[in-house]
Amino acid sequence: MTWHSQLKGNSLSWLLESDSPGVRYLALRDLLALKPNDPKLVQARKVAHKQGPIATILDKMNLAGYWSKPGPGYLPKYRSSVWSIILLAQLGASMEEDKRIARACKYILDHALAPGGQFTASGAASGTADCLQGNLCWALLELGCDDPRLDAAFEWMARSVTGKGVAPTTDRQATVRYYAGKCGPAFACGANNKLPCAWGAIKVMLAFSILPVKERTPLTKRAIKHGIDFLFSTDPAKADYPTGYSSKSSGNWWKFGFPIFYVTDLLQNAEALVGLGYGDDPRLANALEMIREKQDAQGRWSLEYDYTGKTWVNFGAKKKPNEWVTLRALRVLKAVG
Repeated sequence: MTWHSQLKGNSLSWLLESDSPGVRYLALRDLLALKPNDPKLVQARKVAHKQGPIATILDKMNLAGYWSKPGPGYLPKYRSSVWSIILLAQLGASMEEDKRIARACKYILDHALAPGGQFTASGAASGTADCLQGNLCWALLELGCDDPRLDAAFEWMARSVTGKGVAPTTDRQATVRYYAGKCGPAFACGANNKLPCAWGAIKVMLAFSILPVKERTPLTKRAIKHGIDFLFSTDPAKADYPTGYSSKSSGNWWKFGFPIFYVTDLLQNAEALVGLGYGDDPRLANALEMIREKQDAQGRWSLEYDYTGKTWVNFGAKKKPNEWVTLRALRVLKAVG
C-alpha cells in the first residue's frame, strides 16, 4: 500500500499550493523528498526563512539570543527561549539559513544546560525532566547545532533512561544522580507520581530517532531499546500508559495538534516509533489506522489541540482542516507507505 493510496483526497497538492511558505517548504523537503541542492527546494527554504512563522519568531528574538527574558528560558510559557527554539525546529528552521538561529542555540546551551548534560528549567541540574531533555536535544539537532555540549546532553539522556551510573535521588552526595522531577530510570517522573511518563518517553525517543546511527553508542542503543519496549508495552492506539494522578489516560492523546510541546498526541508517538524504524511493526497497526481514520474527505487533518494566543504565531482555527497537522500525518503515512 503506497502512502498516496491511504489518502481520501489530494492533500499533498493542498500543501504544495499553500499560502504558508513554511508548509510548502517542508512538503517539498519531506513529502516530495527533493534533494538539498534542488533549486526549487533552495528557493522555498529561503522564502520560508524570510516570510511566515520562522521570520516572525526570529524577529522577536533579543540580539543576545534569547526570547522574553534572559536565563534558562523555560518561563514565560510559551514565548520564552525553550519554546521558541522547539517551535523553530518544528517549522523547519536551520542555522545554515539564518545566523540568528546559531546564536539562539548557543544561548540555550550556555544558560539551560547544566554541567552534567541536563537541560534544566531552573538553571540547576535538579530542574531537568525527560520532556524538556528530549525536546531540546531533538530541537537543537534538528536546527543544525553541532556543539560537543549537545553530545553530553544525549549522553545524560541515555544514562537517565537506563540508570547506568546514575545514583538514586536519596544519594545527594553522588556526582550523578536523579532528582525530584527526573526521579528514576525508564522515564520515571515526579510529575507523574514517580511512574514512567509516556509523554517524556516520546520526546526522548524522538530525539534519538534523528541521532545518526553511526553516533549511537552502545548505551544509546540500550536506551532506545528501553524506550521501544515501554512505548509498545501497550497498544499505542489505546495510550493506557501509567497515569500517576488520574484514573485514565489524558484525552489529549487523541487530539492532534500543532505545535507540540510537552503535551503530546498519538501522532507524535507514531512519529517517534516510525523514526526509529518501527513503522511496519504490527503493534503500531491500530494507531496507524486511527491516524488514517481522522482525515476528512479531502485527505486533510484538523487542528484539535492548539496554543492560539500563547505563542508568537497562531497556526489556524481549532477543529478546522490544518496544513501543519496534515503535514505531520502525511510524513508518518509516507514513512510507512
